[in-house]
Amino acid sequence: MAGKSKVFVAQLLGLPVFGPDGESIGKIRDLVAGLRVDRQPPRVLGIVVELATRRRVFVPMLRVTTIDAAAITLSTGSVNMRHFTQRPNEVLVVGQLLDARVRVAEGTAAVVVDAAMQPTRTRDWVIDRIAVRERTGRLVRRGPVRVVDWSEVEAPGVLELAGRPQDAHQLLAVFDGMRAADVATALQDLPAKRRHEVADALDDERLADVLAELPEDDQKDLLKHLDEERGADVLEAMDPDDAADLLAELSEGDKERFLELMEPEESAPVKRLLEYSSDTAGGLMTPEPIVLSPDSTIAEALARVRNPDLTPALASMVFVCRPPSATPTGRYLGCVHIQRLLREPPFDLVAGALDKELTSLRPADSLLEVTRYFANYNLVCAPVVDDEDHLVGAITVDDVLDHLLPEGWRERTGAREGLNA
Repeated sequence: MAGKSKVFVAQLLGLPVFGPDGESIGKIRDLVAGLRVDRQPPRVLGIVVELATRRRVFVPMLRVTTIDAAAITLSTGSVNMRHFTQRPNEVLVVGQLLDARVRVAEGTAAVVVDAAMQPTRTRDWVIDRIAVRERTGRLVRRGPVRVVDWSEVEAPGVLELAGRPQDAHQLLAVFDGMRAADVATALQDLPAKRRHEVADALDDERLADVLAELPEDDQKDLLKHLDEERGADVLEAMDPDDAADLLAELSEGDKERFLELMEPEESAPVKRLLEYSSDTAGGLMTPEPIVLSPDSTIAEALARVRNPDLTPALASMVFVCRPPSATPTGRYLGCVHIQRLLREPPFDLVAGALDKELTSLRPADSLLEVTRYFANYNLVCAPVVDDEDHLVGAITVDDVLDHLLPEGWRERTGAREGLNA
């Protein structure tokens, strides 16, 4: 096998994976090792590759021909496209081994921060060395990292390591910079114990973003794992429409309890959304679009759409209303598309750039009517206005797609297919 003879796992994460003819297959997201109960180094069984479709598949190590600093190359053959499912005798090196609490030979408490693998004469790859950092109590010292042989760890069996309590610092470092949807995909591949540890380590804002991308069952599982006070904090950090969708799946008692724990100003828009059926415009909308007064300038509007916390869809349109600017607003005057904002002088008023011809959705409009509206007007965002001409929210195309796709589309499952490489 060409390329490196010893590889630290953290260096591989995110590397592109190519077929023998240079075609892009996906990116490496983890490695799978075989469990052992003795002190022999565990064998690396294969890699977990994330395809462009976000499906994660297993590729045996025998299919890997080259590992270098820039990419991983596979040999000719076919890849099983069934979604990767961890077997009882396997461990995810990144997902489960990193952050494991161990003791090195002299009894020093430490945390695994990386693992090194190298090939054997039989073309197998084994994890023969691990990088550890000293740990005192619950704290990991910011001291030097030591690389030790697998045999120097007092309890080196992967099975035992995978079952111990773990921090999540290294795994969070892996997730840093990844989109919330990709983190959610990665969490679905982890055992429940590890998912809970990661949820405990994520801050409320990041966990809220990830939670919104998970299937309903996983959302409810993580919310049930959190204590109620923190669960309410995370719901507050979620977009109101996502929080309403999650609360709607809970029992009436649980829903009311979380709403009571939330701050009144945070729970109020969520309660309004829960009044609508989930398959209507009112149930699909977010109550927090960009709202400006008619005397606002183009420059002010552009400053608002530059907010990195906004999704591209929500940033594609600003809505102009009479005060108050919080939904439900004063009288709705019209909207301004971002393309129009980019064409106008920055000190002109948004009132002069209004699209007054675009019709609005009503809260009671059905999902079919909403879908037709987006198709007719080629939009990614649309206003929802009540019978008294108050803007009550906006719908983005991703919320429409969420309800049009088959139930359970977020589940990481797939049919058995073959991909030639």
